Amino acid sequence: MAVWREPKPLILASQSQVRQALLANAGLSFEVIPAAIDERAIQQSSGLTTGGEIAVRLAFEKAREVSLRSPGRYVIGADQTLECDGLLFNKPVGRAAAAAHLRALSGRTHILHAGAAIVRDGRPLFEDVSAARMTMRELSEDTIEAYLNAVGDAATASVGAYQLENLGVHLFSRIEGDHFTILGLPLLPLLAFLRGQGLLSL
Repeated sequence: MAVWREPKPLILASQSQVRQALLANAGLSFEVIPAAIDERAIQQSSGLTTGGEIAVRLAFEKAREVSLRSPGRYVIGADQTLECDGLLFNKPVGRAAAAAHLRALSGRTHILHAGAAIVRDGRPLFEDVSAARMTMRELSEDTIEAYLNAVGDAATASVGAYQLENLGVHLFSRIEGDHFTILGLPLLPLLAFLRGQGLLSL
């Protein structure tokens, strides 16, 4: 059952299959139009240093870029950052980088920040960021090797080299935070905003 009330569907400015599944499962009608931005350049030029600020800024910039190409449409942008011991991590490029990420996170607690923004005609309507604390168990080299063999290219598809909804769950000893935050989209505040605007039937 679709709960989106507008005649034209939402736009999701993200190619993330997980975010698409979250919106679809929530009954939102949407189409996917990826943003054409240089995330690292925006991050560096922004002067922002905390994971939460960066996640929200990138979410907004993604949504803004797509909204300027899609007049009158509601556009959702989203981004996720990982912060551990004061260092920010990006998606690993290649298996060796994924292994290095896992070694750096092994036995430590890191923070995932999930940012979201809704933009219409270049104007921000909604922004939110949430955080989850993820404690990874001590990983031996054999465990890292076995994990990377099992997940293959998926290790380079997300920051931290894991997807909690799949085999990545085996890497953790403790998780504190909202499930949707961990998956990369603060869904409950986003739905609350849309509901408050009269855009949802539930």
